[in-house]
Amino acid sequence: MNKLLIANRGEIAIRIMRTASRMGITTVAIKTALEPAAPYLATATEIYDNTAFTTAVPVFLDVDRIIAIAQEVGADAIHPGYGYLSESAYFAQKCIDQNITFVGPAPDAIYKMGNKTIAKRIARKIGIPMVDGSEGNISDADQAIKIAEKIGYPVIIKAASGGGGRGMRIVRKPEDMERNFNVASNESRKAFNDPSVFIEKYIENPKHIEIQVLGDTHGNVVHLGERECSIQRKSQKLLEEAPSSALDAKLREEIAGAAVELAKAVKYFSAGTVEFLLDADKKFYFMEMNTRIQVEHPVTETVTGIDLVEQQIKVARGEKLAFKQSDIKMKGWAIECRINSEDVQSGFVPSTGRIEKLEYPSSKHVRIDSGVTEGTTITTGFDSMIFKLIVSGENRKDAIENCKKALDELWITGIKTTLPFFRMLLRNEDFVKGNFSTSFVENKLDNFVLADKNEEALAAWIATKLFFEEHFSDDSNLDYEKGKDLGPWLLNRRIGQF
Repeated sequence: MNKLLIANRGEIAIRIMRTASRMGITTVAIKTALEPAAPYLATATEIYDNTAFTTAVPVFLDVDRIIAIAQEVGADAIHPGYGYLSESAYFAQKCIDQNITFVGPAPDAIYKMGNKTIAKRIARKIGIPMVDGSEGNISDADQAIKIAEKIGYPVIIKAASGGGGRGMRIVRKPEDMERNFNVASNESRKAFNDPSVFIEKYIENPKHIEIQVLGDTHGNVVHLGERECSIQRKSQKLLEEAPSSALDAKLREEIAGAAVELAKAVKYFSAGTVEFLLDADKKFYFMEMNTRIQVEHPVTETVTGIDLVEQQIKVARGEKLAFKQSDIKMKGWAIECRINSEDVQSGFVPSTGRIEKLEYPSSKHVRIDSGVTEGTTITTGFDSMIFKLIVSGENRKDAIENCKKALDELWITGIKTTLPFFRMLLRNEDFVKGNFSTSFVENKLDNFVLADKNEEALAAWIATKLFFEEHFSDDSNLDYEKGKDLGPWLLNRRIGQF
C-alpha cells in the first residue's frame, strides 16, 4: 500500500491521514465545491480538486467517481472512514474488481451484517441472545400487529438496512401500528433505498453496550473490550466511555465472547463493532454489527493503546494481528464527548455560521479529534459533529473530573454547540453514579430546557458571575443546586457560547 485515497472528510479524514502518514503511506484528500478550504485538506500529502464536478450525488457517495479519482491519482487503496460508503458492499466489491485495496472487511461480511434481518438470523443460529421479534422482514401493519400481540407491547419497528435511529419507531398500542409502520418504511426507503423493516420487542430503558472486534485475513479475531454508549438523544449517540461501569468481569467475558463468535461466523476481518442492549436484569441481547471504524473508536484506543486505523491498514495489507487476546489489557478510563454544531436550547437543532474563536484545552489527559479551525464555516451540507473531545483518567471518577475541567476550558464563538449539554451532564448526580440508560436524556434532561426571551442576557450574567467565583474565590466548589430554578442549561453555559 503506497498511496491511500481518503473517501471522506472532516475529523475522520484527518485521523486516518495522520496514521497513514506515520506509516509512510502517501495520502490523497478530495477537495469539494462545498468545502474548498476545508481544514482536512491541509493534512493530506496530495489534494485532488473535484470542485468542477457538481452532480446530484455528492462525491463521497458516488462509487464510480471515487473509483475514477483513485485510478487518476494512482491510489492503490481507499479508506472510506465512517458514514458515506463505509458500509457499502457494492463499493467494497467495486474496489476489489478494480484491483484497489478496500480498507475494511470483505463485501460478503458487510452485506450480511448490514442487513439486520440476515445478521439476526446468523446470530440466532450460533446461540447469541436475541430479543423476541419477527424472523425476517414484515410486509404490512397487519402482520406487525399479529407479531406484537404474540410478543407483547411495546414493540419497535426498525429499518432492515438502517441505523442511527432512522427508520425506527416505537409502538405501544395496536391502533398506532399502521401509522408508525408506514412512517418507518418510508423513512427507511428515503435514507437507505430500502423500505424493508422488521419488528421486535422494545426493551424499556436499556443500556447500550458495544464490543470492539478486530480480525485479520488469517482467521484471527480478538476483542478490545466494550464501550458504553447509553447517553443518546433520539437514538443518536452523544457521549461514549470505555470501559462500562455496568459490566463486571464475568459479564464482560460473556458479551465480548458473543461478539467474537459472531465475527468469526462471517469470517470478519478489519475493525468492527458488535452492539448489544443490556436490560435491568443484566441480560444482553444482540442488536447489530457496524462493519467499519466507529465515531467513538478513540476511547478504545485510549484504554488499550492500540491504534485501530493502523490495524485496519495492516489487515488490509494482509498482515496477521501482532497480538493475541491475552496480550490486550485495558488501562484507565476514557470519555468521549461529541461536540456538535447544535443549539441545545432549541432542541438540538443545527447551528450554522462561522467559527470566530476556538480554544482547546491543553492537558495530558485530553485528545482532540477535530475537523475545524478558527474561520471554518459550518453549513447544513454535512453532519453536525465538528470535533470530538476525548478525556482520560485513572478511573471513571478521575476521567469525569478531568472531562469537566476540559469542557470548562473549551471556548467556541460564532456558533452554538453541545458544550452546555456536556457541562451539565458531567455534573449530573445520576450520570456520575452510572444510573442512566438510553432514555436518560429524554426522560431526565430534556425537561430542564428553559425558554425565556431574556435567556441569553441572563445566562451571560450568570456565566460572568461563575467565572469570577471559580477563578478568584477561595472556594471554587460551586453549589450548582443554588441556580437550579434558572435551569441547568443556563447554569452551565459560558460567555463564549454567545
